[in-house]
Amino acid sequence: MDASPRIDTVSPALARRIALAAQGFGRASNTVGGAVTPGTRQVAGVVDRLGLLQIDSVNVFERSHYLPLLSRLGPYDRTLLDRLANGRRGRLMESWAHQAAYVPRETWPLLAFRRAEYARKGSDWGGWVGENQTLSAWLVDELTAKGPMRASEIEHDANERRGPWWGWSDVKRTLEWMFRTGEVVCVERRRFERVYALPEQALPAELLGREVSDTDAVRELVGRAGAALGIATEADLADYWRMTRSQVKPAIADLVDDGTLQPVVVPGWQTGARATPAWLHRDARRPRRMDAAALLSPFDPVVWFRPRTERLFGFHYRIEIYTPEPQRIFGYYSLPLLIGDDVVGRVDLKSDRKAGVLRVQSAWIEPGAPEETAARLVPLLRDAAAWQGLDDIVLAGRGDLSPALDAELRAA
Repeated sequence: MDASPRIDTVSPALARRIALAAQGFGRASNTVGGAVTPGTRQVAGVVDRLGLLQIDSVNVFERSHYLPLLSRLGPYDRTLLDRLANGRRGRLMESWAHQAAYVPRETWPLLAFRRAEYARKGSDWGGWVGENQTLSAWLVDELTAKGPMRASEIEHDANERRGPWWGWSDVKRTLEWMFRTGEVVCVERRRFERVYALPEQALPAELLGREVSDTDAVRELVGRAGAALGIATEADLADYWRMTRSQVKPAIADLVDDGTLQPVVVPGWQTGARATPAWLHRDARRPRRMDAAALLSPFDPVVWFRPRTERLFGFHYRIEIYTPEPQRIFGYYSLPLLIGDDVVGRVDLKSDRKAGVLRVQSAWIEPGAPEETAARLVPLLRDAAAWQGLDDIVLAGRGDLSPALDAELRAA
């Protein structure tokens, strides 16, 4: 008797809708006519649904961790997230998850295997710290005696660039490595600078004392990734928490056995000549339609794993922050534009706070995008400008969507 699980077929269009619904799209706040005033409960709900908010230092429009909430909730009070993320009693904490990210504090025990892996394998940083343990011991003593502090408050070295260290002093370098290994935690950020603390100064004893085996932790994280993605390949599930495919493979098998994940086939999801195996989470919704409208952060889970972005939307996306300006195609901080159930364009935004305007440096449309793309984009830009406290929108005129966007802005 064949005991292998039944494999359903999911159309590519339904796969897109499933993925977007799992990410919190298609609800009242990010559809046409949405009029929800987001509060703490809604902000926390998005973080719980996604599992993490990736952090990035670029502030040309807005820092990346604020943007997934804007995409899903519409304009909201950013201090709501700040209150959840900062302080010793905050609901969130910073950790190395996908990259540096805010995660619910309950995730701390699940990432113990990663902290141990950093400590075991080391790196250029870790090797340096290992050879200078006197400094790390002194830092522990400083934090023990004085409580949470920024590196700039305790460093004694000249903060000058030394080789590959990007201007970090020995103190900063050591604290950053200790943060990766869990010897210190980030209790909050002040002017985007980490405030370091000993774990016992920031986390409750029951959380610090909770031990989870590596196997159980990986299985739990893969399950959370499956819920957040809705439908996913092995590579998608591995990337969500930046694990290896060999790590997640046994977890996927366990989750199939217990019914959490169901094997499916999506026509067009190919690896060479073969269909790429995929899995549907048991709680995934299957919307008949999706009418989302949102600008996405370059570090939004919908687009952060570029192979998945291309597989779902046929959208080739690369952030051009690190590309020399003459070689940029779409712009320094280009945000993908989600309309309906598809990514249909990209817009390079800059918050010119001194002039009080939102600058649209360029706007581009994808082949096959709906005719109303520019009209759907205008309210998103107006919301973004108001959310940033800016009075007007100024177009630079670059990009093939700019003429239609200019006409819609003038008409509005």
